[in-house]
Amino acid sequence: MIASLLALHLIAAGDDVVCALGPGASSYNGYQDQRPTGDAMQLAGQINSALQSVCQPRCPQIALFRNATAPNALLVAGNTGDAKIVYAPQFFTTIYDRYGDGAILVVIAHLFGHALDETTPAPWSKSLGSPELRADAWAGCALARTSLAPRALEETLAAAAKYPPVARASWDQRLPALRAGYTQCGGDGAKFDASGSVRKPK
Repeated sequence: MIASLLALHLIAAGDDVVCALGPGASSYNGYQDQRPTGDAMQLAGQINSALQSVCQPRCPQIALFRNATAPNALLVAGNTGDAKIVYAPQFFTTIYDRYGDGAILVVIAHLFGHALDETTPAPWSKSLGSPELRADAWAGCALARTSLAPRALEETLAAAAKYPPVARASWDQRLPALRAGYTQCGGDGAKFDASGSVRKPK
């Protein structure tokens, strides 16, 4: 179940970094993983609730950790099929202070989107080409299902633009992918356009 996103379990040596939202993934030390804060767990729970009905019956099981050695945030897959999202606490503090809760939601949703792309590939995302764009589409889906207010959506999209994955696509590619997922999951395209069409990375 997707609820295990909040579970705590370790992954053996030989982990593979699937996606990182900051440089320096080689400095990540998994032995320093710690339980997430209550606030982070609450926001992960919102993504959990938003996407559970979409991925049933094959919801991926992902743990959530905080670790100061993480490069902002990353998704790590283990040899046994386990996976974890790891965030640097200073990164979450920075984006929360600048952009609000939505910034953390979109980071978690993008990383979780990589797992969904493997377990629950969506017909509407197949044309997007790259795994990063498909993960963005899943993030857009999650944003639609969390019903962010227009101002919060604008700030959330600004955060997504400011902190792209290391294996980046251009914002001109990423924004339509986010919009595709947003509209496919019931979001209002006009609301998305008003919030996101003029936002560019700074």
